[in-house]
Amino acid sequence: MTDRTTTTAATRRGATEPEDLARLFVERANAGDAEGIAELYEPDAVLAYPPGSRTVGREAIRAVLEQMLAQVPRFEVEPALPTVRNGDLAITSTRPADNTGGRVQVVRRQPDGTWLRVIDRPEIRD
Repeated sequence: MTDRTTTTAATRRGATEPEDLARLFVERANAGDAEGIAELYEPDAVLAYPPGSRTVGREAIRAVLEQMLAQVPRFEVEPALPTVRNGDLAITSTRPADNTGGRVQVVRRQPDGTWLRVIDRPEIRD
């Protein structure tokens, strides 16, 4: 984790709606908070990043995010596409500004009512 943040787990808010996850990701990324971003994922989540690979588990995701944050100085909230919900599951997606084709996440409502990412595919290319 970098020195860009003083946020702790106790002060981080969870996503009350599936659509909140993208905004929280950007806020925490811009604060350099890889640990905080990783907390937006279920413990056994799968992140399809770096492109062409799978990163499994919150701790492995945190490590990959630390490397990514060291290379990408700033993130912007991207336009959301309509969320599809079925009970405690939802698919969220955004139209990426970097022309990577699309970003798609499967998210699940947790027992406390917050939402976490289960599967995250941040780049879908044609």
